Amino acid sequence: MRGEFNGLQKLVRDEAPYAFYVHCFAHQLQLVVVNVAQCSPAIADFFNYIPLIVTQVCSSCKRKDALLAKHQDELLDLMENGKITAGTGLHQESNITRPGDTRWGSHLKTLLRIFTMWNAVVEVLGIVVVDAREHTCQGGARGLLKNMECFEFVFIMLFLINLLSNTNHLSQALQRKNQNIVEAMRLILDVKESLQSMRDNGWESLFCQAKNFCETHGIDVPNMDDLVGAMGQSVRTKNKVTRLHYYKVSIFNVAIDATITEMNHRFNEVSTELLDCMSCLNPANNFSKFNVDKLIRLAEIYDEDFTEADRLILGVDLPRFLMNIRRSEEFNGCRDVSTLARLMVETMKHTSFHLVYRLIELTLILPVATSSIERIFSAMKIIKTDLRNKLSDDWLNDLMVCYCEKEIFRSIPDDQIMIQFQKMRDRKGHLPHEFHVIS
Repeated sequence: MRGEFNGLQKLVRDEAPYAFYVHCFAHQLQLVVVNVAQCSPAIADFFNYIPLIVTQVCSSCKRKDALLAKHQDELLDLMENGKITAGTGLHQESNITRPGDTRWGSHLKTLLRIFTMWNAVVEVLGIVVVDAREHTCQGGARGLLKNMECFEFVFIMLFLINLLSNTNHLSQALQRKNQNIVEAMRLILDVKESLQSMRDNGWESLFCQAKNFCETHGIDVPNMDDLVGAMGQSVRTKNKVTRLHYYKVSIFNVAIDATITEMNHRFNEVSTELLDCMSCLNPANNFSKFNVDKLIRLAEIYDEDFTEADRLILGVDLPRFLMNIRRSEEFNGCRDVSTLARLMVETMKHTSFHLVYRLIELTLILPVATSSIERIFSAMKIIKTDLRNKLSDDWLNDLMVCYCEKEIFRSIPDDQIMIQFQKMRDRKGHLPHEFHVIS
């Protein structure tokens, strides 16, 4: 998607080196998590087991009912023993959902469900092993049950829950329609610091958490000093390491390092600094974020558009521009950069402050993709199917508007739609008389 080597972005940047582009932050975060799933063979195998477990447990209504019934019985026992409390909104009936291939936030939801319904999932897999009529189905459930009841599966499950929880809040913030890009960049920095803190100080707590979980559910905890094959290889290989080294270095450190490296690569400093500098031109709250040093830095980033003399003049023009705009009544209540540019043209201030206006123009033409654009492409796949492959552009555009702006169209009364449809042309049938009184 970056196209740094032979893609479209490379061709454009060869012609225009300062043609910056900010790709969708939500999409980039998804690519970061995908890279984590492939960084270690053990984690890659773990992600292959999860869909198989969901399929075995929820492939029929009988198994779903058994899963819910056993989980409900477990909750009742915990309530009777006083280990959990009952209340409104607590311990709602839930089921295990299949993780989506394109929405990696759903993997966290699936892992949390398996974690909270662990005993019920294990018991249902045991029922499948005993009652399965075909040996292939029995063998699949037996293998999954054996993989689940081992320390490595538990360790990776708890580790990924902690890791994906760090990125989940950021993922939800980046998928909002009213996304604040500057605030999103701050959240990205928070996630990077949280991941680094997890790498430096999170091993002991994670290992104790996995050990306690295994002891609670009767799973054997192996001796961490035993020798195993490096990176999960066969024990017959000469490259052997201790189990502690395998879990801490080959899984824990590798996954976190891959996440931090990928985040630094996807969310690079140029895009972050560029958006941070451009946010200083936001006129909201009477230019509360206005910063002369950052705006001069923005002019330095666009080196071909501003000479060294222009940057010296900007250091004088920017404070004068701010004082002039704050004194002008026409700019009271201005809340976005596009309105600021329009008002400057109307009041002819773009000629008096032509260098500042050039900064505003560069800010307005910077392409920034958001999750809303990604949703448009997903909606297009839903609307234009194989059965609708001859849609005209106008008809497809109308369907896309109706699909993407559902909230607006839900607020329109059906009566008004019927009347508008009737007025478009003469129909064979006419609406009842009472509809004509509605304007």
